[in-house]
Amino acid sequence: MPLKGDRLPGEDMFQRRLNRAPSPVLATIIPWLSIAVLSMAPLSPIIASAPVLPPFSFMLLIAWRLFRPGMLPLWAGAPLGLFDDLFSGQPIGSAVLLWSLTMIALEALDNWQRWRSFWQDWAVASVMIAAYLFLGHVLAVMAGTLWYPSLLLPQLLISILSFPLFTRLVAILDVLRRARVKVLG
Repeated sequence: MPLKGDRLPGEDMFQRRLNRAPSPVLATIIPWLSIAVLSMAPLSPIIASAPVLPPFSFMLLIAWRLFRPGMLPLWAGAPLGLFDDLFSGQPIGSAVLLWSLTMIALEALDNWQRWRSFWQDWAVASVMIAAYLFLGHVLAVMAGTLWYPSLLLPQLLISILSFPLFTRLVAILDVLRRARVKVLG
């Protein structure tokens, strides 16, 4: 199906129909559930000798926050970070701290600069991802691992280059979030 302009596949789901309305449950749960599902990515059967997989759930959190600023509350970083800590292998509390600081920083950025382009969002996300990976490594070293920051370079490059895919995923999930479902009663 060819795309025209800024239209996404499935945009016809928003045309006016009888007995159809956006579901408040879907509108609320899709961002939380998508981030939680990607937090379980370390359970995948991919085996690597070094950390090369990007922090998928953190990147999706940033993408949701940049794409729909009011969708996740400011405190969302703490419970989502705790859920990510359970599966990531990082010390418990590291993602809670770093995700909460990220949400505060993005809120401050939103208050300071209302309108941003895609390139500015990509630059902001790149800085946030780089800081997250570096500070996560520092916290892991404090918990007893070895200091080896050059291992972060491939992970950082893959993360920064794949961030536009996450923004596209958020756009598609946002279409699903706003889908009209049948209203009973």
